[in-house]
Amino acid sequence: MDIGVELVEAYLRLNGYFTISEFEVLREVTPGSYQTVTDVDMIAVRFPGHIYIADSHTKGESPSLLVEDPILDLEPDTVDVIIGEVKQGEAVFNAGMTNHHTLHTVLQRVAWLYEDDVHKVARDLEEHLVCYQAEPPDRKVRTRLVAFGRSPVNNLHTISLTHVFEKMIGQFEEHGEALRAAQFKNPAAALIRLLVKTGFDVRKGEKPSGDS
Repeated sequence: MDIGVELVEAYLRLNGYFTISEFEVLREVTPGSYQTVTDVDMIAVRFPGHIYIADSHTKGESPSLLVEDPILDLEPDTVDVIIGEVKQGEAVFNAGMTNHHTLHTVLQRVAWLYEDDVHKVARDLEEHLVCYQAEPPDRKVRTRLVAFGRSPVNNLHTISLTHVFEKMIGQFEEHGEALRAAQFKNPAAALIRLLVKTGFDVRKGEKPSGDS
């Protein structure tokens, strides 16, 4: 798996998302003959509610174990569905990622979330990069396209890998004792935990004067 995809998957899982990575989208070109149209780097679903690293199983969890990232812009009582493109370069969407067939194929994997037909959800994503389902009130869903990569901004549709990396470092530093017991088989997460544990300072800093 691409190291960028591994990093994003570890970040989303730590923030409470269930993920599917490198999902192949197939198309029937002739009867009985199929080909891969594209790979979708990330499908992630997060249900409403706070995420804690560990459950103390006592009255009231410790706020110190709460995992949250305002950049994800989560909405109360709303399921968050991310269809993600991961780039080690500029955070942009491939053309194959944003066409109706790709989006419809992906959405069929989570179709039970939607009151509307997934064709409508796919059309909204094509046109607006986001689709809101407000009804019924007990099944509110926000579905959005998100590009992860190099970007000077973080918003609803763009999250920089720099932010992902630094946020994970911060979570490992803040919750080191709790996370020490966790087994991280994801290579990107395991490397970050090792760097933090050994005292490396790997945050992005200012370039020295004269550097291009």
